Amino acid sequence: MANLEVATEILNQLGGKRFLVMTGTKNLMGDTNSLSMHLTRNKMKAKYLKIELMGNDTYTMTFSTMLGFEHIIIETITGVYNDMLQNIFTSKTGLYTKF
Repeated sequence: MANLEVATEILNQLGGKRFLVMTGTKNLMGDTNSLSMHLTRNKMKAKYLKIELMGNDTYTMTFSTMLGFEHIIIETITGVYNDMLQNIFTSKTGLYTKF
């Protein structure tokens, strides 16, 4: 069983259960240093988001999609601090994380 403390903390920084309800995000997958999720329809047409904790205590957000069997990265944002996660998520996807 993997240590999911980082994945749990990322979800909490995004807004926890409220984030899941507001965005319709599902199929969460976590490992020792990241959280991945399946996104609902959004303005950048990304189907997946992976948020990874880097060694310098910042995050890297990778928005991607699938074309057939090919995994295509739409955009990668590096140097994201925890207080920036919700704003970047909303600005890129158009999905609000809070009221």
